[in-house]
Amino acid sequence: MSASSATTEVSGSPGAVSGRDPYPVAARKLLRETLFEAARDELQQRAWSEITMADVAGTAGVSRQTLYNEFGSRNEFAQAFVIHEGERFLDGVEAAIRQHLDDPRAAVDAALEVFLRTAGEDPMVRILLSDDGTGGLLPLVTTQGMPVVYWATERLSVAIQDGWPEAPAHETRLLAESLVRLAISYITAPSGSPETTAAQAGELLAPFIDKALGTA
Repeated sequence: MSASSATTEVSGSPGAVSGRDPYPVAARKLLRETLFEAARDELQQRAWSEITMADVAGTAGVSRQTLYNEFGSRNEFAQAFVIHEGERFLDGVEAAIRQHLDDPRAAVDAALEVFLRTAGEDPMVRILLSDDGTGGLLPLVTTQGMPVVYWATERLSVAIQDGWPEAPAHETRLLAESLVRLAISYITAPSGSPETTAAQAGELLAPFIDKALGTA
């Protein structure tokens, strides 16, 4: 499940657009953020396998049915929560790409380094990686991670395409998916510092980066 996107409100004369969300959209955003915050609080105390939907709803101050109405199932809520937590990582990655539009190789190195460093310092990632495989959140980015992979690939593909609009779409998507899968692999089984890991991955991908982004 992907995170809900921002919408705008039309007001005043035709064509005038306000940056304010309509009330139903704003209310839904607030509800979802409150539920994610409740899950975050619960995860500070115990493993995901021990947390029920009733626990999350109670901490958020809503009914369990409200939580189910919004997300459908416990697994769908967990997927949405993992994606929500990943939003800030992708924000940093996109910023790193924009800062190196004149050098695609440097853009990829910087983006991967930012992701790995941010993930390594994040307390929620440490909780996720401490999962022992018995019903925790880790499978949602590994063995059951396709929704997360699809979401991150789409966001990264758009960022790369925006930076290098002449690049073939299928090649930018392949590069984006490769980077997402590498990043997940490195955060779940780190082998070095973010700087070293990013440089090594960039060196490996350099020929394809040159080909895909038109610098060869």
